[in-house]
Amino acid sequence: MPELREVRDGVVSNIRKLLFQVLILGRKSGSVARVHIIMGVSGSGKTTIGKSLSEKLGLPFYDGDDFHPPANKTKMKAGIPLSDEDRQEWLGAMNRLILEQSRQDGAVIACSALKEKYRLALSKQLESPLSWIVLRGDFELIHDRMMARKDHFMPAGLLQSQFEAMEYPAYGMHLSIEAGPEKLVDAILDYLEKPEFGLVGLGVMGKSLARNLASKGVRMALFNQYVPGKEEKVAEKAIAAFPELASSRGFEDLHAFADSLSRPRNIFLMVPAGPPVDAVIQQLLPSLSPGDILMDGGNSHFEDTDRRISMLSSYDIHYLGIGVSGGEKGALTGPSIMPGGSREAWEKLSPYLSAAAARDKHGQACCTYIGPGGSGHFVKMIHNGIEYAEMQLLAEAYWILREGMQYSPERIADLFDRWNQGDAAGYLLEITIKILRFKQDGRLVLDEIADIGGSKGTGSWSLNAAAQLGVPANLIGEALFARYLSSFKEARTEAAKQGGTVSAPVQVSEDQLHEAYQLARWINHHQGLEVLKAASNQYGWDLKLPELTRIWTNGCIIRSSLMETLSRALMGAGQALPAHLFLVRDHRTALKEVVVMALKAKLAIPCLSASLNYLLGLSSADSPANLIQAQRDFFGAHTYRKKEDPFGKAYHTEWE
Repeated sequence: MPELREVRDGVVSNIRKLLFQVLILGRKSGSVARVHIIMGVSGSGKTTIGKSLSEKLGLPFYDGDDFHPPANKTKMKAGIPLSDEDRQEWLGAMNRLILEQSRQDGAVIACSALKEKYRLALSKQLESPLSWIVLRGDFELIHDRMMARKDHFMPAGLLQSQFEAMEYPAYGMHLSIEAGPEKLVDAILDYLEKPEFGLVGLGVMGKSLARNLASKGVRMALFNQYVPGKEEKVAEKAIAAFPELASSRGFEDLHAFADSLSRPRNIFLMVPAGPPVDAVIQQLLPSLSPGDILMDGGNSHFEDTDRRISMLSSYDIHYLGIGVSGGEKGALTGPSIMPGGSREAWEKLSPYLSAAAARDKHGQACCTYIGPGGSGHFVKMIHNGIEYAEMQLLAEAYWILREGMQYSPERIADLFDRWNQGDAAGYLLEITIKILRFKQDGRLVLDEIADIGGSKGTGSWSLNAAAQLGVPANLIGEALFARYLSSFKEARTEAAKQGGTVSAPVQVSEDQLHEAYQLARWINHHQGLEVLKAASNQYGWDLKLPELTRIWTNGCIIRSSLMETLSRALMGAGQALPAHLFLVRDHRTALKEVVVMALKAKLAIPCLSASLNYLLGLSSADSPANLIQAQRDFFGAHTYRKKEDPFGKAYHTEWE
């Protein structure tokens, strides 16, 4: 009966509104509302669908056409297509509307958004990813609709120009308008009631990243394994503990988790690198469908990522290996994100990943497409290698001051604080200052920590990669080996009894130490970028060094003033590494003095020493490598080349 149908439809509509308020609008203070954009060419039904959807969701509706300035409307009414310049004022007005509504309860907006650069303009400074609902239909159907409508300033004659300008996004929900308005709205409501992003693994980083995305209004499904007595109801407990996760759904059954997600599925894996990643993929596979996207945000080896991409491509499943740097706090407030793998997958996920990332000084996301294959994980690996040496250099500066110059921790903290106001400023220096001042029960916690440095795979992987590519990244090597040597605590303690203690004060100035430290850091960064450049050539990744350094200016562990300077230099020089920046005579003198004096005092400074050796070797036209090549030819007939033609004909000598 019609009356019964109306009652039923009313009840269903109210239930949908309630669900939406709980799942979408039921956010806590500090979260961001989602704005839903209904996009498509003129005549595709954006206004009709948008108005109906806004009514169902209880959100305000805005028609983008209403925000065109009079000059644009006059031009379109005359049958003249708008240029990009014509649209600037309109895009600015639309962006302001979107920002305003995202800070309230959200909205539904009908907007053509024909080109990707228009969509980027609409999203400018937005904290949450826009929800894109893309209406698609063939020319004839839409042309007939436009001919039938009355009193609209957009004539049917401009439809062809709209089709020519349209760049359909890879992301968003795509719908054929042949289904009709009622079915389309129902399909959109079904889509909006399901989680759009799944996250597997709620350890420290996974939980923080989930909270980050949820705070941007992303509908989340969370899974954590069930281990009796150890890991029980982890997802449910996280949802209960953190207000921003209140509308998320928690699971301990992987199939139910995958089934809960909107299609195609977007699933972020935050599990330990190695076999656990493969195990989760195999468990997920039966629940996945062609077109789904898996992301690995752990520190996986890039060759493992290559293998997984190849394996999953046979199932038509996309895979991204994503480097995530920033630690627990960065994952929560905005990390540096380095996605590599399927470009199609990146294009679909870029609104989510960019929304979660930190921002550089110009407001751009510290997230960019790195390249194909395992390039994202490779770049993160080298980031960590640079990080190893950065930490070691800072430790050596601290040790020279404390052991060689007899500075108290508080005095060192004060000095580092002054450094942090200038060109040495950075995250690692900032946290070191805090560590040097942190006390519990009146005691410096630093002095209670055993001097045994831990390490994970990325340091050794970085060194192996540099060796395989033939790049002299000796600072990464020395930083890694310094950690290994620290683990020989008993042997070190015994050897110290034989005269290993500091025998003389280190007579250098604070300015000399600062200059030496900064020069060594330049060399470290230079070596890391040389590894990336060599890998890009070797694997055909076409890495963009200016972009890589830009996304490392915020969010990540090695963010610093130095990185900002390096990024600016690369922006001007392209892929050319600005080697001249570390060939500064005054700094070279300081580095030499610091190394000599520290070694005289019997202080181990492997990275400062390595930086000086690298610099001396790099700036030497001649080296003793001719003797090495003669030795190789003597015992192995490996041949050699002559000085007058160092890259030409090979020679061999019968030495006996």
